[in-house]
Amino acid sequence: MYNYQAAFEKQVNQIKTEGRYRNFIGLQRKAGEFPKAIWGKDRRKNVIMWCINDYLGMSQHPTVLQAAAQALLDNGVGSGGTRNIGGNNYSIQELENEIANLHSKDSALVFTSGYVSNDATLTSLAKVMPDLIFFSDELNHASMVAGIRNSRCEKHIYKHLNINHLEELLKTVDIKKPKIIVFESAYSMDGQISPIQDICSLAKKYNAMTYIDEVHSVGLYGKGGAGIANMLGFESKIDIIQGTFAKAYGVIGGYIAGNKNMIDAIRSTASGFIFTTSLPPVITAAAKASIIHLKNSEEEREKHQEVVAKVKKSFTEAGINFYRNKSHIVPIVIGDPDKTRLASQLLIDRHNIFVQHINFPTVPRGTERLRITPTPAHTDQMIEELTLALVDVFNELGIKLGFEEAA
Repeated sequence: MYNYQAAFEKQVNQIKTEGRYRNFIGLQRKAGEFPKAIWGKDRRKNVIMWCINDYLGMSQHPTVLQAAAQALLDNGVGSGGTRNIGGNNYSIQELENEIANLHSKDSALVFTSGYVSNDATLTSLAKVMPDLIFFSDELNHASMVAGIRNSRCEKHIYKHLNINHLEELLKTVDIKKPKIIVFESAYSMDGQISPIQDICSLAKKYNAMTYIDEVHSVGLYGKGGAGIANMLGFESKIDIIQGTFAKAYGVIGGYIAGNKNMIDAIRSTASGFIFTTSLPPVITAAAKASIIHLKNSEEEREKHQEVVAKVKKSFTEAGINFYRNKSHIVPIVIGDPDKTRLASQLLIDRHNIFVQHINFPTVPRGTERLRITPTPAHTDQMIEELTLALVDVFNELGIKLGFEEAA
């Protein structure tokens, strides 16, 4: 007889042996006191969160909270079903209109998460174009990898941000065949920014569509928070823009934006859209309020960039070597799963600072890291305390980091 439990136990033990077992620390964020949270057995220990993807603290913005509260009272908790049955409501339609306007596209389509929007859209493209060929950056997010894999289409993986390698691969394919270049504007684990202009030029030269994942840039960069492609002036050259509400907008959900026919084709064929209960109005109303606010306010973005610069300056002066880039993500590559885990634990136990350790499979083996994500709410005192805490923990663990330079 097959021992099912032994199989599960073996897998968990293997992960522990490799030093990459993850202990999830339970936290409770404190509304109105962002970026503070409480934790511990009695839930009384205050901590400062330094690894949160709620980049601007919009999850606790009064306008967003009010929109969510009113939608909850007006609509109840759930959405009532899938969009094709009973889950299509005015709130979600209004949200899609806001997204289309944000990105200067004809239409938009909302999904339950950023992961689902990538997976479902890329898989669905193969239903529309069965001979489609994918060209994907080797460090694309797992959701993009899943969508390409599930499409069962021909794929070519180009070296990370390597335009020359991408062109070499494009040259091997008949220019008449349908093809699409899939990439991220800002990569979440190293903060590197894609050469969007060069990718768009290659797409035009080799008759390819473009698909950009802007989840770590919408709300933060560009006019009204439209993203990095917009900031660099190439948004109009991107065929499909994918984004999320779960980061800078502080809610949850994902979306795509593009021309009317493309959006309609995805809406009509994507299983991840058709067969999933839609986001409820309490979420979509909050997301819409967040987008509208950030369309009309530069205050959060300006303060965010100011704090990011202060953190990088503080780390540099203290000799903390981090992965240098032009984005808001501040990775400290340690390269050892055990030391990275211990550093995370010491930070919260000794210094009341929460920075979750990141290891394989989120990042390649040997590049385990702490990923710092400053927000507008982090004060000068918090920055100083974080810097001193890192120096203390690294000295204790004997962590010596080399200088890294990113594009």
